[in-house]
Amino acid sequence: MSKSSPNPNSSPSMFQTDFPSSEFSARRQDVFDRIGSNAVAVLQGASPRGELELFRQSNEFYYLCGIEVPYAYLLLDARSRKTILYLPKRNIDQERSEGPVLNADDTDLAEKLTGVDEVRRTEEFSADIADAETVYVPQGSESEKHHNPLDLLDTHPTRETRFIQRLKDFCPQVKIQDLSSIIFSLRTLKSPNEIKLMQCAGQLTGLAVTESMRCTKPGIMEFQLRSVADFIFLANGAKGGGYPAIIAGGANAWYGHYFRNNCELQDGDLVLMDYAPDYGYYTSDIGRMWPINGEYTAWQRELYGFIVEYHKTLLKLIRPDVLASQIMDEAAITMEDLINRTNFSKDYYEKAARKALEFRGHLSHTVGMDVHDRGDYRSQPLVTGTVFSVDPMMWIPEEKLYIRVEDTVIVTENGMENLTQLAPLELDDVEIVMKEKGILENHHLIKYFE
Repeated sequence: MSKSSPNPNSSPSMFQTDFPSSEFSARRQDVFDRIGSNAVAVLQGASPRGELELFRQSNEFYYLCGIEVPYAYLLLDARSRKTILYLPKRNIDQERSEGPVLNADDTDLAEKLTGVDEVRRTEEFSADIADAETVYVPQGSESEKHHNPLDLLDTHPTRETRFIQRLKDFCPQVKIQDLSSIIFSLRTLKSPNEIKLMQCAGQLTGLAVTESMRCTKPGIMEFQLRSVADFIFLANGAKGGGYPAIIAGGANAWYGHYFRNNCELQDGDLVLMDYAPDYGYYTSDIGRMWPINGEYTAWQRELYGFIVEYHKTLLKLIRPDVLASQIMDEAAITMEDLINRTNFSKDYYEKAARKALEFRGHLSHTVGMDVHDRGDYRSQPLVTGTVFSVDPMMWIPEEKLYIRVEDTVIVTENGMENLTQLAPLELDDVEIVMKEKGILENHHLIKYFE
């Protein structure tokens, strides 16, 4: 998982090393093609999270230039098909404390790293868009997630909304259009460099889940399994988790996006884990359920075993040039035969299994820079380079049981590649792994809580 810099004269701390400038240039050309010859697109970079907190650029901004500098701006002018990057001026005091930061004085270096046509100071941005008539701006980015409409006392607009208002102040005649949907559609198909990052993210995801299985035993806390995963992520170069960890013991698994992770794991229960890293701005997605005491009970094997078989059936059927709905229909035929041959211990278990075949969301969301990435892959036949999660699930409301298993896959020329396959899937394999000693025991961390 080592990374090599495409530019030996630049500091790795100043710029990403996963993508060459040519890839960013190609992405921007795609944007030009989609917004039309008389429009411009503008993006504001993210603001700092806080003093001495690790900065993370917005996904849209990073996707088009790779810059990881706060308060940067990007102008894509389709009228000239040129891109201008705006950077803050050099801050000597900041560099003395934190090290070099790419800035407006690094014109030649920034142009070489990003492939943009020009680098200017941020204060020049407003004058450069004064004559624009149609401006595309991201309107569905991460910044909107921080605004809670239920907080009646929060009357402050989002940063995204304020940016759009400022654009209208600079050029009152402007017509605002949404850029997010264009970028989301471009992100649906992954390039070879993106696939490499997602393969690494998938491997770390599988390693983290496997190690968490080793560490599981009655009496430990859900958040301890999250700490195991975080260690695996950080020790291998990830920035941390790609999304809030779902580590749900027992009844907590009924809540699909349970994230508090503050309960003790109980003997006889299952635990659900869904957690993946932020690796080079890309993540993965996974779901595994295992017995807290190390051995599946009869009912756990019955239900989770059924979903694992459904999962394996779906994986085998994934291939290019077919619709996701066709794969679901083919899998349902196989699984209906299995249901007919199975003696379920309870009538409502069988009912839940049959209802699972009616649910159309088992081939789930796309995955990429966001765990629930944007982009529609279901309305047309699958294409090589599409990454999505396979997530068969079933609900048993009579016992408030939610059973699921998930992997992230990429469509290949001959079928698919399972990016998270390192995590044990077969129930017997899970039980074998759980007999091995985990890092929590090796470092005597569990005793602290006893």
